[in-house]
Amino acid sequence: MVKEIQLRIKLKEEKIENILIKKAARVLKVDSKEITGIKVLRKSIDARKETIVFNYKVAVYIRQKLPESSTYSFQYKDVSSAKEIHIIGFGPAGMYAALRCIELGFKPIVLERGKNVQDRRRDLKAINQDHFVNEDSNYCFGEGGAGTYSDGKLYTRSLKRGDVRRIFENLVYHGATEQILIDAHPHIGTNKLPKVVKNIRETILKHGGEVHFETRVIDFVIKNNKLCAIQLQNANEMTVNSVILATGHSARDIYELLHKKEIALEAKSFAMGVRVEHPQQIIDSIQYHCKGERDELLPAAAYSLVHQVKERGVYSFCMCPGGFIVPAATANEEIVVNGMSPSKRNNLYANSGIVVEINVNKDLHKFDHFGAMKGLEYQKFLEKLAWTSGGRTQTAPAQRLTDFVDGKMSSDLNSTSYQPGLKSAPLHSLLPKLIGGRLRTGFKNFGIKMNGFLTSEANVIGVESRTSSPVSIPRKDTLEHPEIEGLFPCGEGGGYAGGIVSAAMDGERCAEAATKGL
Repeated sequence: MVKEIQLRIKLKEEKIENILIKKAARVLKVDSKEITGIKVLRKSIDARKETIVFNYKVAVYIRQKLPESSTYSFQYKDVSSAKEIHIIGFGPAGMYAALRCIELGFKPIVLERGKNVQDRRRDLKAINQDHFVNEDSNYCFGEGGAGTYSDGKLYTRSLKRGDVRRIFENLVYHGATEQILIDAHPHIGTNKLPKVVKNIRETILKHGGEVHFETRVIDFVIKNNKLCAIQLQNANEMTVNSVILATGHSARDIYELLHKKEIALEAKSFAMGVRVEHPQQIIDSIQYHCKGERDELLPAAAYSLVHQVKERGVYSFCMCPGGFIVPAATANEEIVVNGMSPSKRNNLYANSGIVVEINVNKDLHKFDHFGAMKGLEYQKFLEKLAWTSGGRTQTAPAQRLTDFVDGKMSSDLNSTSYQPGLKSAPLHSLLPKLIGGRLRTGFKNFGIKMNGFLTSEANVIGVESRTSSPVSIPRKDTLEHPEIEGLFPCGEGGGYAGGIVSAAMDGERCAEAATKGL
């Protein structure tokens, strides 16, 4: 017999692992000796009150053995001689499109403009220390895409787009911790993701697929509205059957290529703002109601905030407890900041994007002449502004949070996790009112919701501009572009995903669509 039940356990009661069986026996009204095992299905923390409570959803096995393995299996075939599917981009969408192609009996040919995870590290070091951005290898481009050197957050609301559990199980299959299967807000960690990504690549190669690094696509050969070939930067040309375009939200050259060739694109609403960075201890004290160090059983505290200001949402995005801020620019002469956390989330700082919704149809009239590219051009404008105000290096413009809200220049700044460094700048006046004014109101509201959040000990750092793509590439119900036969826009770059898991699921769907009928 197997029973699924919910259990609530007070943090201070006693060791959690020692009481799950006792609690389960009490709830089910059975002798604890009859319980042959417990499998944790879901775990979360309720810190809304003074007493911290762990919530568990568990499967209780009564006079029955626990299953020894997962119910999921992945049947990868030898596709070395199979029909080819070309995949542009090797982020989550591209990786899972390639894996799904192999399961379906097709040979994936992956073309990635950046480098493998190991070689990519040198280019990240160059950004942080030398302020030089390699436009093909950085925090956004390279093996695993923007997700590789990130927090690896796996939380998604895209539960109707595919089998979320299948993606989680596949990540575990490729080396991720089994903890992601039970945590309410799972993450892998920036220090663990490279190994998982490398294992996925090795699975693809082992079964006959191909992965080509430092291979940038620069043109599409189209005849009679059918994609026939792709041209590479090295002047080579590849004949293609179907192409899955999984280039991510920062591959601006791909949008510009499609726009130049008059292939349909659409402007898409997105969000922009700043990163706010607090000492982690401040966030812990607010969320866990503690004055000193948090209990060792508790993880670094997170938060989620939202407020409506003048018909636009102001909200926290990609919150990174125990994390650090990184330079995520994809070209020189621009500043983009992003956040991430190691698996233990044990850094001294907490950071989060605080962003404002941008409605491309109502908010960007000065950029209307750019058509479908107006949101992208607005992004460029703010990123160049941040670069100029930061000192024309990867040093980022920053301000104390209270000074930003009060509208005054900061005479000095707090310490930071951002390696290239900070420069005091009047972000409150540099940011357009569309963003800056709403952020100031939003921060005041957040200070009320979280007493202690609005503090001079926090920095505001600009700009957080790559929350999602400002351009979408349309597709039909078949997932194929409405004008170009054989082109399948995919993942975040197409406007069809908003994170690692949703991008991976979209990659699988596009693989199924691209192989259909071949």
